[in-house]
Amino acid sequence: MPASVAIPNLRNAVSGRVIAPGDPGYDDARTVFLGGFDRHPSAIVRPLEVSDVERVVRLAGEHGFTLAVRSGGHGGAGYCMPDGGVVIDLHDMKGIDVDAEGRTAWAQTGLTAGEYSSAVGAHGLATGFGDTGSVGIGGITLGGGIGYLTRKHGLTIDSVIGAEVVTASGETLQVDSSSHPDLFWAIRGGGGNFGIVTRFKYRLHPVGKIVGGMMMLPATSATIVAIMEAAAAAPEELSAIVNIMPAPPMPFVPESAHGQLVAMILMCAATDGDQGLRAVAPFRAIAQPIVDMVRPMRYPEIFPPDDPSYHPLAVAKTMFTDYVDRTVADTILDFLRRSDAPMRVAQLRVLGGAMARVPKEATAFAHRDARILVNVAAFYTGPEDRPVREQWMHDFTDALDQGHDGAYVSFLADESEARVRAAYPGTTWERLAAVKARYDPSNLFRQTHNVAPAKAKVSGR
Repeated sequence: MPASVAIPNLRNAVSGRVIAPGDPGYDDARTVFLGGFDRHPSAIVRPLEVSDVERVVRLAGEHGFTLAVRSGGHGGAGYCMPDGGVVIDLHDMKGIDVDAEGRTAWAQTGLTAGEYSSAVGAHGLATGFGDTGSVGIGGITLGGGIGYLTRKHGLTIDSVIGAEVVTASGETLQVDSSSHPDLFWAIRGGGGNFGIVTRFKYRLHPVGKIVGGMMMLPATSATIVAIMEAAAAAPEELSAIVNIMPAPPMPFVPESAHGQLVAMILMCAATDGDQGLRAVAPFRAIAQPIVDMVRPMRYPEIFPPDDPSYHPLAVAKTMFTDYVDRTVADTILDFLRRSDAPMRVAQLRVLGGAMARVPKEATAFAHRDARILVNVAAFYTGPEDRPVREQWMHDFTDALDQGHDGAYVSFLADESEARVRAAYPGTTWERLAAVKARYDPSNLFRQTHNVAPAKAKVSGR
């Protein structure tokens, strides 16, 4: 659909903004979190209400233009910003209705995790998302949601009790465990394949004061193993994200540590007072901290202020593993030392707890028994440098491989269908494909880690 035709149609169809090439703010609107993407959609639509979304979806179905959806723009594949396509950017849909007494919240998916957490945190309540405040709640929820409250309260999707979904026909459905239960199952972990979720209904948990923040320890094989053992043995209130990396030259880091390999531990003990301090004490006992910023705080403070100018050039790969022993720790340190990337990291997240108690067939996130989520990433400086960093990344993850084929869809980049299938193992893929065939048979919502609709079976004699 030519842009000259699409733009007037789109502007006539919606009450929100339509940002086209040449308009003020177009370049800002097409910028995503990660650097390295320089894509030029034909139009970016910022709807104000659900009817705007419905009309754009119907136009896409009628005219066949590529349609993408953006919540926060943090996806590693950059699918939310296609060249020549039309983007439904939910940025301006930030409504939230908190029922503090009933401990639920209806939230529009233009909200970020930080905005949502601040709004419900005013009531001493929370829903777990990830570890970054600027992530859009729509994308992280659809993929599953692994973050600071995973071991205590499960994945983000484990707190989803309803949703408002615009399907490929342009119809809005109210979805929960009793209304369209197949679609409700699919949107909890199955990504953006099945429609545009304009609102989620979340369960709220009492999370007021926590003990959390960042602690930095020297990175040796012994300390890495001890950190992972402490994270696994910690009470479920504590979730930790362990980043093995060169210490950045930040003001709070002693100059003598700059560039040295460290374990930067981001932790959240979802309990206050002495209990929270006891939960983090084993980490302080491992080694003398280089930096210790762990303290009692309100939960929303766990998300530091965002720098809107920060758009790193990075490659990354995600995987699951079972254990980190001295051999694995040695491998991590060896690969980090042999690289001269401006920043490189092995991120380790101990899982389990409430996440693992949900049956794997209950949602489209099927990795309930996964023990450790690993992400390997490296910054690159330009197109010539990227293949070097990618080769290091693949060699690194090959060396860490413990026989798991699984992947967490929210951390996938633009990868092969096999890797997308790895996110949905066993019968999960077939079940998702069947739901896709029912709600999006033409594969309109394909600008994502795509699960194609199942083909109809032809009966024969």
